[in-house]
Order: sequence, then C-alpha cells, then structure tokens
Amino acid sequence: MTGDDAQLADLSDGAAAPPSEPSGVDPGRLERREATDAEARALASSLRLRILRLTLDEALTNKEIARALDRNPASVLHHVRTLVDTGFLTAEPERRGVRGAREIPYRATGKAWYLDAPGVLAGSIVEAFVSEIAGVTPEQRDFVRLRINGGDVQEFQKRLYEVVADFRQRPRDPQSPPHSVFIAMHPDTSVVRRDDAP
Repeated sequence: MTGDDAQLADLSDGAAAPPSEPSGVDPGRLERREATDAEARALASSLRLRILRLTLDEALTNKEIARALDRNPASVLHHVRTLVDTGFLTAEPERRGVRGAREIPYRATGKAWYLDAPGVLAGSIVEAFVSEIAGVTPEQRDFVRLRINGGDVQEFQKRLYEVVADFRQRPRDPQSPPHSVFIAMHPDTSVVRRDDAP
C-alpha cells in the first residue's frame, strides 16, 4: 500500500499484484473488498500512509518511525496503534535497544493492497506524496503532466499498468536506493466548458 501502492486500478485483463502478500494471510483466498469504516478512517491519514510506506521493506520501532517523519514519538504511537488495531501493521518480536530498553518493531502487512476506499484515500494519498517530495531536492524530482484524448484513456491505462505491473513484480534490490512513482489520472477540469446554446 501505500496508498500509492494500494490503489492500482483494477483492469479487466488483470490488475498488478502487490510485491508481497499480507503477513499470515493465504493470498489464494484474498479478493479486493471495500474497506470497513475503521479501515477507511485509518487510511484517511497521510501520516499513516507514510508509516505504511516506511515499514514496507523493514520493521521499524515507533522511535525510528518518529525520527524518519521528524515527529514526536508519543504522537506517532497513536498512529502506529491505529494501524496495528486495523491490521495494517503487525508487531514483530520484541528486541533490545542500544541501552537495553525494550523495543517493538512494526512492519506493514500489505493488507491495504486488498482494500478499496477511493473516496477516503484520494486526499491522503496526495498529502502523503506532497509531504514526501518536499524532502527531495529539485534536481532529483522529475514531473510530467500530460493531457490525453478521452478516446485514448483505456489504451493509455492498459499500457501504463502493464509497465507498472512489470516493475512491481521485480524483486527489491537492497543495494540500490529505491525511487517512488506517483500516478494520478482524472478528467481534466482545466478545460473551459462553453454552452453550445446561442
């Protein structure tokens, strides 16, 4: 998930599969379903979506998550608990920190890939994207904006998601720094609509 990872459109000829299955869940029995109210509320927070992205590849403690987000650990803990309570994060076995303190690492379960909550997620996904890209230097950003004909939308989606599916299925390379891709598609509201009436 992450939001972005969670919301690939379902295409009639097959949506891209997530890179890993949710912990402890039989992927053969999973189908996309509508989010419950509690799940939708959990995903409505851009900060919680960022936590899910942070814990996608490795388990992090609340303190490590707070440091990565430049937030107070006490306020982050509320978000972590919400994600645990709704099954988006799972607590891994306790470990000892550098000073011997008990630490609980958390990891994203991947559950968000199997939920639909588009009305809730739209704003939080964009907010998470804006927060993340704010920390990227201008020379490392690459933006593309495109207008396509309405008649080309299905072909564009099909070809785009074929590319997305290909790259999502590739194994993660821990030696190579990952890059994030954000894709949003919508009817163009910047076109002036004129009445044809005289």
